Amino acid sequence: MATSDLFLARLQRAKTASRRLGTATTDEKNRALEAIAQTIEANIPVIVAENAKDLDRGREQGIGDGLLDRLRLDEDRLLGLAAAVREIIALPDPVGEVVRGSTLANGIRISQVRVPFGVVGAIYEARPNVTVDIAAIALKSGNGAVLRGGSAAASSNEVLVRLIQEAITASGLDGDVVQTIDEFGREGATRLMRARGFVDVLIPRGSAGLISTVVQESTVPVIETGAGVVHVYVDATADEDMAVEIVRNAKTHRPSVCNAAETLLVHRDAAERMLPNILSTLAESGVTLLGDDRAIAANSGVNAATAETWETEHHSLTMGVRVVDSIDEAISHIERYSTRHTEVIVTNDISSADRFLAEIDAAVVMVNASSRFTDGGEFGFGAEVGISTQKMHARGPMGLPELTSTKWLVRGNGQIR
Repeated sequence: MATSDLFLARLQRAKTASRRLGTATTDEKNRALEAIAQTIEANIPVIVAENAKDLDRGREQGIGDGLLDRLRLDEDRLLGLAAAVREIIALPDPVGEVVRGSTLANGIRISQVRVPFGVVGAIYEARPNVTVDIAAIALKSGNGAVLRGGSAAASSNEVLVRLIQEAITASGLDGDVVQTIDEFGREGATRLMRARGFVDVLIPRGSAGLISTVVQESTVPVIETGAGVVHVYVDATADEDMAVEIVRNAKTHRPSVCNAAETLLVHRDAAERMLPNILSTLAESGVTLLGDDRAIAANSGVNAATAETWETEHHSLTMGVRVVDSIDEAISHIERYSTRHTEVIVTNDISSADRFLAEIDAAVVMVNASSRFTDGGEFGFGAEVGISTQKMHARGPMGLPELTSTKWLVRGNGQIR
């Protein structure tokens, strides 16, 4: 079969299987999810071995530590993926949920119900965990999934998709509902963006460049996820111990992910009290600090920031630090540089907290909590498809409901207009 025909055949199989999945019962879908979880657990050595090939290839190609961390699958992470799949089993099935309804004056009954999109396409980079997350969420929400996971994770994704397909088939559903197009390379990604009629919605996850390319070039509707230039603003009234721990956790817990903090803003009054402590704590944790003149004065280890510092998602233990004179200046800075992902204020002042919550335009706005909580699992969604930074029906961590559309059901008994 020609390469072009093979590509379309993959998409057609996903589309055909998705129609059958759309009418599957919750029990049938949950059995398939349990089969996926068990298969991951039973094949940890096999998956880790394939993942090692990707890691070795990544090191040879000189990809950064942040991408290597995202790429890595070990036993703990795989057990976590299996646990996340089981969390999805425990969640309500959104398909068929009545969103709203009424009976018209003429007796016609109308109801708006959730239905699957059909086939969800995903383009992502160096994140084999996303292969499991999207396949599982798509399955529970009744959708087919066509995955383009990128060359960096080719070996990991190949084995994961094969195991997922086998598990779904063994459960009694059609394993063709999950497909990979990795073997078609960049051309496959481009064709996926233009596969109207086969793919109903496309979700990009990765660098700002990848997301921008998909948004600009796709003829398939896109749910836009975004880069995470995340700010933590320490207000004048902030508690020092709380501020230190939140900033350290937000930056160092897992610096390669999109909900890690990239910029620290500190009110000048708070800076006088606690900035040396915050900066020394970050430095002790291995963070490279790039700051303005007042940050440099607070810690001799701080290097001078540049204009690029404030607009960069570092994916590493690097952080920009700026001292501001007011909450107005902090909000202005965030408005200029935010990617609308997650923004945090640390404060003991209720009015400052309320103002920050009201005025900051981001998918998630937090008071006195680490930005690392912007996560589908932490929000109780099980795994997540991604974190949407757009303002359409899905914003923030996307779980099961965000992978559904709606349709109207109309029931009459002979009414005419």
